[in-house]
Amino acid sequence: MKKLLLALLCCLAGLDGAYAHAFLDHADPRVGSVIHASPAEVKIWFTEKLILPFSDVKVVDAAGNEIDKRDKRLDPANGALLIVSVPALKPGRYTVTWRATAVDTHVTHGTFTFAVSP
Repeated sequence: MKKLLLALLCCLAGLDGAYAHAFLDHADPRVGSVIHASPAEVKIWFTEKLILPFSDVKVVDAAGNEIDKRDKRLDPANGALLIVSVPALKPGRYTVTWRATAVDTHVTHGTFTFAVSP
């Protein structure tokens, strides 16, 4: 019985860390969306607050050229909102690549696309 209880406690202890990662919650432009006007910024909301020096966001065009203004920043009122400015975007498909380091130092990363339509 003691071994079973110890095993259960070890499993539960591991679950606590699973919820500490900063996962993408939502983005603007929306993941996979088609928009009709160029945004001034790409905004990504995460499920946890981030450490800016260890987090990143890049926006690239269909040819793979980074087109963002390389001015990543956290929203001063929301440490879980990562923002990067973009120039006026031409019609086409864009890929956003992100790396998020949560305040507990767990790292997640991913990509999503959106398109600008005339």
